[in-house]
Amino acid sequence: MDKTLRQFREVVAHCRELFLKKTVDYGTAWRILRPASITDQLYIKALRIRSIEEKGKQQVDDSIESEFTGLVNYSILALIQLNLSSEEPLELRPERVSELYDLQVEENIRLLAAKNHDYGEAWRLMRISSMTDLILQKLLRIKQIEDNAGQTLVSEGLEGNYRDIINYAVFALIRLGEKET
Repeated sequence: MDKTLRQFREVVAHCRELFLKKTVDYGTAWRILRPASITDQLYIKALRIRSIEEKGKQQVDDSIESEFTGLVNYSILALIQLNLSSEEPLELRPERVSELYDLQVEENIRLLAAKNHDYGEAWRLMRISSMTDLILQKLLRIKQIEDNAGQTLVSEGLEGNYRDIINYAVFALIRLGEKET
């Protein structure tokens, strides 16, 4: 578990650095996005990964790793949006964004520790393509929950699905990094 936590933190540190640099470049223009728009952005990224996995080649230079990084960051962005009150301004200070990002990451680390306790390192036995499929499944669930105005009868809500997407995307980035070494 120590190895997994170290790798998780390394991957997320890279994602965080990119997220915060984009915050400096663009501000928090993402605050204008409605939940369904964020879900659609995540869905497009996951579909592109699956398309490249199935075709075995790509014509746009953006790597699969950059798409998984986008899945991490857009999922964290979605969680931030879900938890911000309507009184928060559209434009947030970079320090505030950093703080909000870190809060969501720490919650995911708690989830990771609990799930790794129960499942062990099962994710290390999974194919990256299976992680892609599970992310797509989570996104279809999110779309259904959004279409049902956020209501579920017995299922986890939006937050749990976004957190699972973060974990699967980080796991995929860890696995892809291990292939390179």
